[in-house]
Amino acid sequence: MTTVLAAEELNPLLPHTIEIVVGTIAFLLLFYVLKKTIFPQFEKIYAERTDKIEGGLKRAEETQEEANRLRQQYEEQLAGLRAEAARIRDEARAEGQQIRAELRAQAEEESERIRQRGLEQLNAAREQTVRALRAEVGGLAVQLAERIIRTDLSDQARRASTIDDFLSELDGLAQRRETSPTAGGSN
Repeated sequence: MTTVLAAEELNPLLPHTIEIVVGTIAFLLLFYVLKKTIFPQFEKIYAERTDKIEGGLKRAEETQEEANRLRQQYEEQLAGLRAEAARIRDEARAEGQQIRAELRAQAEEESERIRQRGLEQLNAAREQTVRALRAEVGGLAVQLAERIIRTDLSDQARRASTIDDFLSELDGLAQRRETSPTAGGSN
């Protein structure tokens, strides 16, 4: 018996046939249980992850496309706004120049009107002064004439003619003085 036992125990690397059969049945049972319960869960999780990744990539591409479209719209709007701003600046410059020209024209008109009014006032004052001086000089001339000729010039017609004659002489003297070459010289 020792030889039979020795023959069976001689090869320690080969397992017993029963162990091989039991191990195979246990493996197949474990594989069947895993296939029915665990592997579908793995497949489901794998499909969900694949879906998430592909969906995420697709959403990322859509988001990128949307961002590019929005950026392009923004750039177009910005270019339009820049053109609008340039147009508004040009219009403002033109309007400013027009307003400046209008104000200059109004100022020139006002200056001319003021100058004209000043000349009119000056002429009116000169006329008034000439009239006042004529009256005063006339009165002085009558007094002087009365003293010189020692007669009373109370007659109004006589007095007026004397004053007119005197003033005419004075005007004639003034005109001769203005036309003479020595008028502006040494007096």
